[in-house]
Amino acid sequence: MTYARPGQDEHPGPPPVSVVAHRGASEDAPEHTLAAYRKAIEDGADALECDVRLTADGHLVCVHDRRVNRTSNGRGAVSSLELSDLAALDFGSWKGQSTDREAPDRDHRDSTSVLTLERLLELVADAGRRVELAIETKHPTRWAGRVEERLLALLRRFGLDAPAAGEPSPVRVMSFSARSLHRVQAAAPAIPTVYLMQIVLPRHRDGQLPPGVRIAGPSIRIARNHPEYVARWQRAGHGVHIWTVDEPEDVELCTHLGAQAIITNRPKQVLSQLGRS
Repeated sequence: MTYARPGQDEHPGPPPVSVVAHRGASEDAPEHTLAAYRKAIEDGADALECDVRLTADGHLVCVHDRRVNRTSNGRGAVSSLELSDLAALDFGSWKGQSTDREAPDRDHRDSTSVLTLERLLELVADAGRRVELAIETKHPTRWAGRVEERLLALLRRFGLDAPAAGEPSPVRVMSFSARSLHRVQAAAPAIPTVYLMQIVLPRHRDGQLPPGVRIAGPSIRIARNHPEYVARWQRAGHGVHIWTVDEPEDVELCTHLGAQAIITNRPKQVLSQLGRS
């Protein structure tokens, strides 16, 4: 099924829910590797989600955890390691080898090497279609505001810090840290921000979000247990992006609630469920 973008049809309906690949197609390939993001693009994901952390020598890398122990054969905090240290580690073998015999041959390093945000931006630039980015800043960190400073400098290099007139931004910044989002808003007001929530604080249960934030990012557990919060955010004019949505019944719930984005480890399956395979 082909979906027209707003303005392409005389009577456009609501835009389809955006399917966002969580750390890439991370059910099929090691999370945050180039292979996972290539697979997500091939599967048709509307957007790619990534977590970013700053290395000791000032590079933004796509790593979720504060330490590399879980997803590599090394040890230590990302913030205390240089990019060359991370480049020497294997970030993919823990996932196991692909069993898809029809999968195209790839450089083994695509599945095992640490991925810099710069390389991910290059991949998106070469995708041949619009692929949005949902970039999560991880806090707390010893580098504090330098994370947002380096992130915005890199986005400026790629021309992603401000959308063209009349166009939606291809990038949004997400965080559990309201302070991080405030830094982004102050320096690049055209970039949308998403306030991620694992729990909903009392002050946000009536539809309010931190100042300047226009998108709520609740977990699927919040959406299941408190759909009324979703409705309140929407009545207040906020968008809702829900994470991490992998089960068919949760995909159905998100569409029923009117979420604008579903963040999932299984973009291919979710797209198929939505009739977009």
